[in-house]
Amino acid sequence: MKVLLSGNEAIAHGAHAAGVTIATGYPGTPSTEILETLSRYEEVDASWAPNEKVALEVGIGASLGGARALVTMKHVGLNVAADPLFTLAYTGVNGGIVIISADDPGMHSSQNEQDNRYYAKAAKVPMFEPSDSEEAAFLVDEAFKISENFDIPVIVRTTTRVNHSKSLVDVDIERVVKETGYEKNAKKYVMIPANAKERRRLLESKLDALAEFSEGFSGNRVEWGSRHIGFITSGISYQYVKELYPDASVLKLTMTYPLPRRLISEFIGQVDEAIVVEELDPYLEDQIKAWGLQVTGKQYIPNIGELSPDIIALGLGSKDEEVEPSGEDELPARPPVLCAGCPHRGVFYVLRRLKLIVTGDIGCYTLGVLPPLESMDTCICMGASIGNAMGIQKATGRKDVVAVIGDSTFIHSGITPLIDIVYNQGVSTVIILDNRTTAMTGQQDHPGTGTTLKGAESRELNLEKLVRAIGVESVRVADPYNLKAVKQVIKEEIEKEEPSVIIFRRACLLVEKSNAAPFAVNEKCNGCKVCLKLGCPAISWEDNKAVIEPSQCTGCEVCVQLCKKDAIVKYQ
Repeated sequence: MKVLLSGNEAIAHGAHAAGVTIATGYPGTPSTEILETLSRYEEVDASWAPNEKVALEVGIGASLGGARALVTMKHVGLNVAADPLFTLAYTGVNGGIVIISADDPGMHSSQNEQDNRYYAKAAKVPMFEPSDSEEAAFLVDEAFKISENFDIPVIVRTTTRVNHSKSLVDVDIERVVKETGYEKNAKKYVMIPANAKERRRLLESKLDALAEFSEGFSGNRVEWGSRHIGFITSGISYQYVKELYPDASVLKLTMTYPLPRRLISEFIGQVDEAIVVEELDPYLEDQIKAWGLQVTGKQYIPNIGELSPDIIALGLGSKDEEVEPSGEDELPARPPVLCAGCPHRGVFYVLRRLKLIVTGDIGCYTLGVLPPLESMDTCICMGASIGNAMGIQKATGRKDVVAVIGDSTFIHSGITPLIDIVYNQGVSTVIILDNRTTAMTGQQDHPGTGTTLKGAESRELNLEKLVRAIGVESVRVADPYNLKAVKQVIKEEIEKEEPSVIIFRRACLLVEKSNAAPFAVNEKCNGCKVCLKLGCPAISWEDNKAVIEPSQCTGCEVCVQLCKKDAIVKYQ
């Protein structure tokens, strides 16, 4: 039986069918739904880790214990997990271990669009790239077999379009039950230099064997057609090429490291011109050219942003005048905005009014940089806000520097830089926006919520006790809906000659729905527009006065506190 599944659902299905018993990761769009789907299987211990490094280390432990383990993350998450990854390539595995790296061309929900194909080459581990959901399920299963057969971790690289698009997948596959026990083997798993040197030589022999395997791997295949132009492609780009040029010859690469050199060379030798179509960097093109083979690619195809049939057609227009972009009108821009009643809004409003230097982080609250709030100065990566704040404070001598970080992000990578502030005698103020969830990626739980991915109750991490244990003596907790309290506590803490932490705690309204009555604007409104400075999507401007849409209003009362004319009242 075939069922319509997204790429993420298909990966989960493939992992379950492959006999995965341990699955872990950190929520990051576009990969998040993989673990959420796997958590529905009783046979799989699926869990959210505090960050990607911890997730991979748990996966490694599970593999050494004999289980098949799946570790999921988005592309920037692999940066966090890179440390154990590179050494794992040396040690090898016991039970198979597969790492899902979900890249985000076009930066739909990311701070960069790095091309993680280079991680496979740098870490010296094989990589597979599916083009649709059915292939995603198949490749996860294949990846576990290859991981065990070659004693090596395997990366399956997806992209946003593969993760979230849907195609038919055969779900009538019996689950494999395959586990081996733990065996002590210090020479294999303890990477002191003497052992690592031997494992390094062994790794090169594995890569030679994998390169030979790649030549005959069924996922690397030639689809012959017209030999005027031959396309070399992989991933979602394959689908676009087939849509645009159904009669062309195509070399579809599914195993993109190590690459099948002979197969590629033979294909290029049998077409008049070979063109590489790939998203982001010229990863395939550069490798093929390094072998002395004649191909083109980025001469026609952009290396920035997500590809589409229109973009490819436009770039290759001179090659085929019959293929033209669709010419559809682009939709008007719809900039992201904090939800109506978001507990972060009032904090950013106050921060802007206080004219502070605000170092920001990754999460919903990053939207605090946009008009009309415009109160964030930096955003680099997960956890960077705290280190940035200390660096600016040390460099300038200013105390009016605050770091803003979410609860999940603080647990992910904010604890160690806070230790640095305390240890190295910084005086920065850290604001933890605790909305009781990992909101930006779809309201996932984390250690601070006390609920696991499987829905079980667990111990709830106490942020106040944690930061005090680090050595922060000034710890304040306040309600972000109370603007007066927000302003007062921030002003008091930034004046202190010591590190301080403010926790503004209110649950995300998408997690805990508000039952408060909405508000409306009465005839007292004089058109001062102060309420519009909140940027709340429930408030608009009509006929020279503010208007509140009751279906959007959550009754948070933040706008009520700003109105000096008592023009905002309960909706009747």
